[in-house]
Order: sequence, then C-alpha cells, then structure tokens
Amino acid sequence: MSLNVELARNNMIEQQVRPWDVLDERVLGALSAVRREDFVPEALQSLAFTDMQLPLGHGEVMLKPVLEGRLLQAAAPLRSESVLEIGTGSGFLTACLAHLGGNVTSVELRADFVEAARARLKATDARNVHIEHADAVNDYDPRQQFDVMIVTGAVAVLPPRWREWIKPGGRLVAIAGISPVQQAILYTRDGAGEWSSEPLFETDLPYLAHAAPAPQFTL
Repeated sequence: MSLNVELARNNMIEQQVRPWDVLDERVLGALSAVRREDFVPEALQSLAFTDMQLPLGHGEVMLKPVLEGRLLQAAAPLRSESVLEIGTGSGFLTACLAHLGGNVTSVELRADFVEAARARLKATDARNVHIEHADAVNDYDPRQQFDVMIVTGAVAVLPPRWREWIKPGGRLVAIAGISPVQQAILYTRDGAGEWSSEPLFETDLPYLAHAAPAPQFTL
C-alpha cells in the first residue's frame, strides 16, 4: 500500500467530497474502501483522485468524486435493498453500490465497458453484482422491480417506463434536463405508487446513448 495513494484518497474525501455536503458516513466509507485507482484507465492513473471527469471512451466519462458522493448519498441504498444502475462505465460507482446495497444489477450499452467492468469487479471480490449488456433507454426489460435505481449519465427527459422498474416505496436518482444546465433529481415512489420529485443540485454530464434531446432546427 502506497502512503501517497492513501493520502490522496483521504484528501479526495476530506477536501473534495465532504465539503460538498456529502456527510453520510456510509457513503464516505464506501468511497474510502473501494480502490478508485483500480477503475481508472491506466493512462489516467495519476488523475484518479482529482476533482475532474475522466474520459473513458465513446464520449463517456468517469464522474467527479464529488458527484459520485452526492449521487450515492441521494440513493442511499441499504444492505436489504435491490439496486439497478444505468450506465456501468468504469464500474467504480457499481462497486460502491455493491459495498452499500444488496444485489446490484448494472446495465451497460458498450460491450468493451461491460468486459472491463466485469474484470475489475471480479478483482474486488464483489459477488453481489450482475452486469447486463443492453440498451437501457430503448430495449432493456429488467423483468423485476428494484428498491433503488441510479442513473450515471444525463437524460433530456426521464423515460416513463423507468418508473415502472421501481417498487412502491422506492427511489430513483437521475440527472435530467438540457445541457449545460441539468439537474440531479431524486424521484420517490410512495407506498401507493404515486411519485414525487426533489431537485438536488445542478450539473452538466454527457447524455446516455439515445437519451439526448432531439436536434433543434432553426431557420
């Protein structure tokens, strides 16, 4: 174990994540326990703990640590809860969800991301994770409902069918809107099946494939 790596990890948590109102000790513990550097592309290892998005290819990014912390805190999965993640990416947030929650299903469109994330998660001995190769926006059917759903890329509009994937009493965390002003939103389904939403903060992320706004044509 490198002292410099552990110092960088601690600084990431204490100087970036915690000051951005991530105060849930379970979430901070997950960010500390899961080795972020193992999920960063090899050429970007020196940037593993920096306050920036890291490119993964295909126009996708690894989220900033502060954003990962806020999303995990909003979703707040428990060990007794099932979790659905849309957009596996590098697999880091997936590993954090597996650390916090129960069984985790993660859906990823890019075949090379699926292969790499499976290998990384296997190396962490995360046994409560299943990664599916599918298009979550258009085609995917989970054939079950989940307690918690978290979306790691932006959508112009939340696909209505996603709501049916959440159990009554469950919650969905997504980033929606038109770039460059998007909002992270916590959607909650009550016991009767009715929905409410709570805006959390503004951000700007690449859109999930097939979830960008329709092109606007002007004369």
